[in-house]
Amino acid sequence: QVQLVESGGGLVQAGNSLRLSCAASGRTFSSYAMGWFRQVPGKEREFVAAINWSGSLKDYADSVKGRFTISRDNAKNTVSLQMNTLQPEDTAVYYCAARLSMIVHRTAYEYGNWGHGTQVTVSS
Repeated sequence: QVQLVESGGGLVQAGNSLRLSCAASGRTFSSYAMGWFRQVPGKEREFVAAINWSGSLKDYADSVKGRFTISRDNAKNTVSLQMNTLQPEDTAVYYCAARLSMIVHRTAYEYGNWGHGTQVTVSS
């Protein structure tokens, strides 16, 4: 098991940027593939971005590609999500997730470890 704690959420104006961080503890962080998901009330949790254990492979949802960047620092046991040109449609609770894997994963059911989420609100 690995414990995950998200931070960096907040209220921002549309067009601005925000950087989310996820701190991990427990099992060896460098062995985990990591992902970011988001969820709004009444809807299912949706994929945002994913990164493999080394950071050499990344994947993004079409809705955020070109605006968001996922990265990781294995020495610090953290994964980050840089969010640029934020839009009101990006408003959601953002969760980081982890699983022991050598590849990236886009579906929530493939992840067994989750943080408690951080709220991101984008005003117009």
